[in-house]
Amino acid sequence: MITVKTVRELRAAIARARGEGKRIALVPTMGNLHAGHAALVSKAGQRADFVVASIFVNPLQFGPSEDLDKYPRTLAADQEKLLEAGCHLLFAPSVEEMYPDGRSDQTIVSVPGVSEGMCGASRPGHFDGVATVVCKLLNMVQPDMALFGEKDFQQLAVIRKLVRDLNMPVQIFGEPTVRAEDGLALSSRNGYLNDEQRASAPVIQRTLKLLGERLQAGSSDFAQLIDDGRQQIEQAGLRVDYLEIREANTLQPARSEDKSLVILAAAFLGTTRLIDNLALHLD
Repeated sequence: MITVKTVRELRAAIARARGEGKRIALVPTMGNLHAGHAALVSKAGQRADFVVASIFVNPLQFGPSEDLDKYPRTLAADQEKLLEAGCHLLFAPSVEEMYPDGRSDQTIVSVPGVSEGMCGASRPGHFDGVATVVCKLLNMVQPDMALFGEKDFQQLAVIRKLVRDLNMPVQIFGEPTVRAEDGLALSSRNGYLNDEQRASAPVIQRTLKLLGERLQAGSSDFAQLIDDGRQQIEQAGLRVDYLEIREANTLQPARSEDKSLVILAAAFLGTTRLIDNLALHLD
């Protein structure tokens, strides 16, 4: 595996792979990698001939009171995980390389509609930062495909709309969430949890599954379902940021006639914010 830190080196390596007729896949990350990231890289290797991963802790997607400064930077360990998963090229740029004119003079990409509400409401400007850095990475690498985890369901919807609206010639794949044995979605921020918090965290997934079962059984009182779900999560000691039932393709509030639904949740355990979702199709 090659590691490069500049756009010039990145494009030279990509050109060599293209010259050999290889199909290229991109897996963008912020580092501090776990088994979920490794699964994305492995899947990318099944879909393409040359796998590029990026590690960049993007300051544009962090709010002023969020964990940008303390977000774990674990490059050496991440390189080992990527090598084991079959990555061919790692792009690990500096902030100055990504934003040479500074963040305040950076062109910002904003995706309307799907970026509004939920994480978009709780973290103002977050999805503008995500859309901007993903747009830059896709333009830098120009891959045939890019892979993202479905845990960040709203983010995936934002990226799909970005690519569609800007006519970018890249295929976007959403891959299933990788979970611990007790159901907790793997996340780089899980490491912030102490033992007691870690034991409580799976209540989010258990609640989503319970609500999904009730929806499959025919319940259409979404407000009551949400109230019940919030109570269950809060009784376990978490503070609910949001819990919503949306139409899975548009992320608009669910209606009784909708068949493709997604239940999305975010909750705080102490200062750690966890997200999860459950998509389902009603027969």
